[in-house]
Amino acid sequence: MRLIDYPTIIRQAWASFDPSQTVQTVEDISAKVSTNHVFRLTLDSGDRVIAKLSYFGKFEHFKEDHRIIHALANNLLYPFENVLAKSLMKNGQVFVYRHQSESVDAWVVFYNPIRTMERMPRRLEETHIRKLGTEIARFHLACARASSVLPKYSKTLRSDVQGLLDLLDTDAGKFEHRMQEETLRKQCQLFLENRKKLVDKTVETMPVFVDWNIGNFSVTDDQKLFSRWDYDWFRISYRVMDFYFFSRVCSDAGDRTVFSYYIGPLAEERFGWFLEEYHKVYPLTEREVRFLPEAYRFFILNYVIKYGRYFFHRTYATKLQREAYDIYFPSIDTFDVTPILTRLGL
Repeated sequence: MRLIDYPTIIRQAWASFDPSQTVQTVEDISAKVSTNHVFRLTLDSGDRVIAKLSYFGKFEHFKEDHRIIHALANNLLYPFENVLAKSLMKNGQVFVYRHQSESVDAWVVFYNPIRTMERMPRRLEETHIRKLGTEIARFHLACARASSVLPKYSKTLRSDVQGLLDLLDTDAGKFEHRMQEETLRKQCQLFLENRKKLVDKTVETMPVFVDWNIGNFSVTDDQKLFSRWDYDWFRISYRVMDFYFFSRVCSDAGDRTVFSYYIGPLAEERFGWFLEEYHKVYPLTEREVRFLPEAYRFFILNYVIKYGRYFFHRTYATKLQREAYDIYFPSIDTFDVTPILTRLGL
């Protein structure tokens, strides 16, 4: 995939969208930490547009994601009505371009540039964390209220983990995971059982924007959420899936591109501050708190084990997968949520 001519595909996509304007420059502004590629286009009129190109996963999911994101962006109420970037439309629908050749299947969507303001420091102080907890609770409430007008979403946690189990039934899957197949099947079953026991039909799903590292959103001077972009991990799921990443944002280590999957940040006093303020605005249930370790289990199963070799350099992916069996899974199975329940009065 490294030989893909991204600028040419982007230019072709724009010509399909609006042949009346010519692309003068295509600037790569990708974060370089995922399989998505982001570009800033300057048109002959001087206008600028953001393009996102992806080739990982399924085209149908890419198209579905961005249509739902656009619908959500248009249905969030004040003060979040301008937080999410809006996709460019054609013929009444989000425009999605598909480039197919013998070796490439890549997809492009265009966005209006989104305004940004201040960024939080790489390591948050207690006052930042508490304000963040309040603000994310308010944003989650807004997303929950808008969720009723969104189309049904085809991807679920259950289907993703079942997909890993299905992979283990193939020759390729058996070979790739031959050393840990039994352990992996056990972990998948644990997740499926705990999901059904804790949240199935008892906890509502809503649009969540996981992968919230500090660099992916901007705030006002008084720490109010101003904008959010780089929708790498959008899905409709349980809101606690966002907490998986917020615990790392709040972590004593601070924001970082290269991270481990240790469950430790979930137990930090600092994440407790976040949950305290969040809970005051949008109260959590006991079942949701008990599901927090399962959010970790899911991301390890889906994004370290199943997709790790696509997201990370091979050496790093191998390291993370080895740690998953030696460290991450055992720590999840013994994690005690009682202190969090006590803290929140649940």
